[in-house]
Amino acid sequence: MNVLHMKYAVEVARAGSINKAAKQLYIAQPNLSRCIKELEADLGIVIFDRTFSGMKLTPDGEEFIHYAQKVLHQIDDIEHMYKNGVQVKQRFSISVPRASYISDAFARFTKSIDASPAEVFYMETNSSTAINNIINSDYRLGIIRYAANYDKYFKEMLENNGLAYEVVAEFKYVLIMSRECALAAKPKITFKDLHDLIEIVHGDPYVPSLPLSVVKKEEMQEEIERRILLFERGGQFDVLIENPETFMWVSPIPQKLLDRDGLVQRECVDNQKKYKDVLIRKKEYSLSELDQQFIKELFDSKQIVL
Repeated sequence: MNVLHMKYAVEVARAGSINKAAKQLYIAQPNLSRCIKELEADLGIVIFDRTFSGMKLTPDGEEFIHYAQKVLHQIDDIEHMYKNGVQVKQRFSISVPRASYISDAFARFTKSIDASPAEVFYMETNSSTAINNIINSDYRLGIIRYAANYDKYFKEMLENNGLAYEVVAEFKYVLIMSRECALAAKPKITFKDLHDLIEIVHGDPYVPSLPLSVVKKEEMQEEIERRILLFERGGQFDVLIENPETFMWVSPIPQKLLDRDGLVQRECVDNQKKYKDVLIRKKEYSLSELDQQFIKELFDSKQIVL
């Protein structure tokens, strides 16, 4: 496969037209059309549908262009590095569940970033996106969270996708709520006590091979009649602080964060369900110094909080 042809295809996809792409690339339109056909023949796929309105990507074409853009970006980095004598940029990227003990570890980890050029990506998301970011995007690490009873589903899926995994923590969810909540000072909290409160939940649970409806039914108590579904972590604290009728199930939180936001953390005597946070990466990927430093901070935070 010709890398130049790959570059041509990416430009045609961006321009949506052979004519426009040919002008941008300073080559004749017939030559560009021939190169695209040769590329399709080499790959054995159709990258573009030729329509009256322009060049439209096929499903195979969308997948190819996605990978081609990453390859061309890496080639540019290599050329820039060696032709200009530029120092190699430090890179760190991870997708994680919405967890305060992990974000606390990340905050301390940022002190490890020295004066060298660096790019750091930290995404809070669900397990499905974290896995996809490693398989199909440039993310190096991920942490996925799931109920322990789903262990076989996740391990089978990770193995099938060539991902290495390591358990970071096992724990039971605790309750967090405002200090002003009616349950904050109750000696013993049960599921029944939560009935009249408003539960805050993250609205994107995921388990491979299981329908979302099944997962939601297992993760959300039927007894709770009022819920707020959020997709980011910052908003949950704002709601918990402002509304003493709200509560949330979470992995244990550092005490300093609870004190800062005027929240309390309590156990529920009826809750026996266990969860796992699992660190994942591609099996062939070798950990960088930044990766190793983050993992150290992660396990240190786990020891303190969990």
